[in-house]
Amino acid sequence: MAESLRKAGYAVDETGDGKDGLWFLKENRYAVVVLDLGLPSCDGLEILSELRKSDKDTSVLIVTARDSVQDRVEGLRAGADDYLIKPFALDELVARVQVLTRRSFGLRNAAIEIGGLLIDTLKRSAAAGELTLKLTAMEFSLLELLALRKGEVVTRADMWDQLYDFDQDADSNVVEVLIARLRKKMEEAGLPKLIHTRRGSGYILDTC
Repeated sequence: MAESLRKAGYAVDETGDGKDGLWFLKENRYAVVVLDLGLPSCDGLEILSELRKSDKDTSVLIVTARDSVQDRVEGLRAGADDYLIKPFALDELVARVQVLTRRSFGLRNAAIEIGGLLIDTLKRSAAAGELTLKLTAMEFSLLELLALRKGEVVTRADMWDQLYDFDQDADSNVVEVLIARLRKKMEEAGLPKLIHTRRGSGYILDTC
């Protein structure tokens, strides 16, 4: 599951242990949590309960072999946003995570348009009119985050979390390098300046 989500462009922290999962949730903030109910050391519903006590916004997708109506009702009433029964196709998992990610940012449509730039979060592509921007996976992930939060300042720390797993190392200036590449490609596509620097804070995607 984690590998499929990474291939779809997500940064993923993963563990098969309930207590470790609780630690991840206390130390980090996530757009979506994919939660198995049958975990060692701490049941998935306990984790969900603890999450909801402190965080009402993070979307939770339960994945489990518990397939009775009562199990589903219990999971949804405990605070899950969606429920996926094993076995399932990995494409379906990715699609449901994509929907929950958009929903966590208050969006229903997979496409985001700003200043002549059209970003398709489902196809993971960006275009200026008929011209498709040739973006790397990391460039698109960063642009997608800015688009999902368009009009808001996105900190470098938030961008780092979008690009890398918890235990992954990277160059300290990777965000600046990716921003520079995005600006250049957008300029070459004839787009106005859309990515603005907020010194000491981060970056914002906006028309002014």
